[in-house]
Amino acid sequence: MMFARIVCAAALLFSTAAGAVTVKEVKSPGGLTAYLSEDHTVPIIAVSFLFNGGSALDPADKVGLSTLATSTIDEGAGPLDSFAFQSELQDKAISLRFDAAADDIRGRVVTTTPNAARAFELLHLALTQPRFDAEPVERIRRELLVGILSRDEDPSSVAQEKLWSTIFGNHPYARNEDGTENTMKAITVADLRAWVKSRFARDRVLIAVSGDITPADLGKAMDQIFGALPATTGLNATVPPAPVSTKGQVVRVTKNLPQTVIYIGQKGILRSDPDWYIATVVDYVFGGGGFQSRLMDEVREKRGLAYGVSTALVPYDAGAMMFAQVGTRADQAETSLKIIRDEWKKMHDAGPTEEELKTAKLYLTGAWPLRFTSTQSIAEMLLAVQKDKLGIDYLDKRNSLIEAVTLDDAKRLARRLYDPEGLTVVMVGPAPKAPK
Repeated sequence: MMFARIVCAAALLFSTAAGAVTVKEVKSPGGLTAYLSEDHTVPIIAVSFLFNGGSALDPADKVGLSTLATSTIDEGAGPLDSFAFQSELQDKAISLRFDAAADDIRGRVVTTTPNAARAFELLHLALTQPRFDAEPVERIRRELLVGILSRDEDPSSVAQEKLWSTIFGNHPYARNEDGTENTMKAITVADLRAWVKSRFARDRVLIAVSGDITPADLGKAMDQIFGALPATTGLNATVPPAPVSTKGQVVRVTKNLPQTVIYIGQKGILRSDPDWYIATVVDYVFGGGGFQSRLMDEVREKRGLAYGVSTALVPYDAGAMMFAQVGTRADQAETSLKIIRDEWKKMHDAGPTEEELKTAKLYLTGAWPLRFTSTQSIAEMLLAVQKDKLGIDYLDKRNSLIEAVTLDDAKRLARRLYDPEGLTVVMVGPAPKAPK
């Protein structure tokens, strides 16, 4: 029997609030590999996948190509036009979508078990025979153009785009994935067809599956969905290293608004860095922990200057940044910025306290099971584990990596990572009033 060739190379048991998650590595008869969390308690299957190489590979004069392609690829495929394809998805309660990120193209299908065979057929058609008919392409293009125009009027979007372009300079990471009005209009159907032929190949695909499917059936499904793709298209999916600005600077975008939006960025830390888990804990303390973070306490709780303030780590494949964001009353913008700068320096100089470290680790380990509350969320997590090369035992060991962070580790990382002199600040709002 051909499915006897399927190999379950490794497995682990990880307890979550929803029960036990067993993860297996499954190889199809055709040589494809997936991580599988098999669960027959409910008749639902979620398949998540990605192809390495994302919107950062779009040509400079056609930025937005990956966005338009992923937005239209399920608008008809094979013998089914857009109406027929979408109607079948709706009638059979199949959720199918694609997304473009800077470093990869992602897709997912969620289906009930009785409709799984057809769901996999439709996904196969979308990957191998997308139609890109004129009507749906132009309809989706118009929708994206409306979003591009509205983006230019949204102060948070303006601040984010300006920060990214200032931080990353001429690197593709500096570009908005949706492109501009001109680049979006320049994309042709021929470009979309060429994009599919260059981006989808078996040598760049990662697959993760969760739900009501056996390893043998998954092996068959993987070959059905992805087996007809070319082994390779020869595309170099690696973008050049992204230099991150360390020049301290303030960029102002004047808009007549009652509020000023402030985005602050600096060089960050790669996901592959051994200090990643230390950085995760320290970021939680500083601004990633909501009401338990320092910035929220100083800016909102003590002074009432903003409804919210937060930070995040942004690890792209070829470069990383970290940033903070806050929206505050225009006449309090400089005060809010000074407080954040002061806290940035304090974190650099002294790091977190023992109590802050304990609180962060307790939350980060305690909240971990909440990432496994649905079939789809489990599939997405298993996909991330593969992309970041964390190993099949990651779910089992992740909390121990957080718990292992010491106060000395946190202080060392804070001195290394937080750079109060190298902050790029973008302020979108009214021009500051001249001192009297």
